[in-house]
Amino acid sequence: MTRPDPGLFGAPPRIPSAPALPGWAHSPGFARDGSGFALLASCVSDPAAPENGFCRQHVAVRDAGAKEWVLRRSPLPRVSGTDGVSANLVPLGPGRALVEEGGAEPGSRTWFTEDGGRNWRAGDRRTVGTTQEIPEGAVLGTDCAVPPGALPDDCERQRLVVISPQDGRRRALARVPLLGAHPRPQEQPEPDGSWWVSGTDPLSGRAAVAVSRDGGRGWTVSRLPSPVASPGWHTAVAVGRDAVYAAEMGELAGGEPVKNPLRALHRSVDGGRTWQRMWTTGPSEQPRTLLGLPVPGPGGRVEIGAELSGYGSVDGGRTFVRLDDGTHHTRRTPLGLLREGSRCRYALSADGVRWSEFQLACEDPAGG
Repeated sequence: MTRPDPGLFGAPPRIPSAPALPGWAHSPGFARDGSGFALLASCVSDPAAPENGFCRQHVAVRDAGAKEWVLRRSPLPRVSGTDGVSANLVPLGPGRALVEEGGAEPGSRTWFTEDGGRNWRAGDRRTVGTTQEIPEGAVLGTDCAVPPGALPDDCERQRLVVISPQDGRRRALARVPLLGAHPRPQEQPEPDGSWWVSGTDPLSGRAAVAVSRDGGRGWTVSRLPSPVASPGWHTAVAVGRDAVYAAEMGELAGGEPVKNPLRALHRSVDGGRTWQRMWTTGPSEQPRTLLGLPVPGPGGRVEIGAELSGYGSVDGGRTFVRLDDGTHHTRRTPLGLLREGSRCRYALSADGVRWSEFQLACEDPAGG
């Protein structure tokens, strides 16, 4: 395996807390330089006349090196309380972010900033043109290729698209891996610069993953040793200092039905060329679920944030013990792994072991 730079797995980055920000935080994210964004919403309800309720929205911004978060104007319109809040914020590198309104319709409005939220430029979610590579700061996503512009539930074939840090527009990636009709990309690159997409092997129909180490110009596909022949939901990949973990998600046979079911955990020590199935979930064996990504650590350590508890392994995922610190949802950012526990409480880690905690928007009772 090509070893990632050990410096990428050092001390956890420090982010200042801002518990007094209004409302509740959604879509917090960071750039490699430590700058960050979060979308905030604060709703006022009127039980006697719900139509009088409304939701105010802001964007919280932390400039690189700043000691505190600041509030800046959200480009989203104020919405009534009966409509609720449906929006997303996509960080796209230092000082750059995209705010998206509503659902996944191609014509949905978007707003892009390249100056830390001081100014916003309007756009939409349509895919325009193609790109040969995924630039630094970009986010990888999908849209519907067949039929063009269809919503996810009606889409027959999806394609990979790149959300550009230059203008916030979507562009189709020119070269894509062969992973069936519904590939599932991971939005951010891993610490070694690799990009991962999961899907199904077109020959066997079993779970497979693809990796690109040249910014999306070329891809290598590998099939996972899945415990079942039927395709699952997707596979969540996380690169650690000495191993890559791939968590295969999908329905479980036997036992109580669960949310976010984990079928199996696979491990690679050669960068994803070959895989060993370390953990197979049964009717009662825990962990049976996964929230976000597995958390790799050094020396065979890996943690799983499940629905009701966290679970840890020190032998690469062969065996697990229940952890005392509860459950967390974990996702990748350019600054490290971002873990969310209870509302408003977050933590960042570069090595999967040491965590730097911070709080955002904790005091507004309307946040729920």
